Amino acid sequence: MVNGITNDASAAAAAMKKATGMNKDDFLKLFVTQLQNQDPLNPADSTEFIGQLAQLTQVEQAYNTNSNLSAIIDLFNGAASLSSVSYIGKTVTANGDLIKLAGGSHPTLGYRLAANAQKVAIDIKDLSGTVVRTLTLGSTQAGDGTIGWDGRDGKGNPLPDGRYTFSVTGFNAEGEKFQGYPLLTGTVEAVNLEGKEPHVTVGGISVPLGNIISVKGA
Repeated sequence: MVNGITNDASAAAAAMKKATGMNKDDFLKLFVTQLQNQDPLNPADSTEFIGQLAQLTQVEQAYNTNSNLSAIIDLFNGAASLSSVSYIGKTVTANGDLIKLAGGSHPTLGYRLAANAQKVAIDIKDLSGTVVRTLTLGSTQAGDGTIGWDGRDGKGNPLPDGRYTFSVTGFNAEGEKFQGYPLLTGTVEAVNLEGKEPHVTVGGISVPLGNIISVKGA
């Protein structure tokens, strides 16, 4: 703790010197030198020096305040990272359009509709952007929902393992289409605390913690 305070003070002094050409100690030395060498019969007005010294002190205090705030933010981020471990084993829903096929898995695709739909089309694409399967739903109410995918293409052939994306389109009673929103849903398998933001692994996909919109207990 003492070392941290000393380092902050040194950094503040360095920042002040870079910005003004001198730090508070330099300014005090200059002020004392002026007092020692002034003409006793015509003393210099120290008001300007005192005002500038006050400004330098304010710069130092502001720098230290920012450093303390940064330390507090780091503490909060650290606490958030540690709390994210509690997500393991829980079912989450997150914004995202990536899904992964592995070993004959049957992924669950989530979606969100802003309005009621007469029909919903979910296009599954490979990473080249080619549609490999379209899943359809009949009359569907606005809100969140899920649909399973057997990992096969439109002809019933098993697709190779790998990553795929999907998009959601709703159609109203007049046949007009509107955009739906893809959601990733599944059980959290792992948490990665590296980097600025923790990531959870859901269905083999890495998801930023900030993308999660709901959590259900195990």
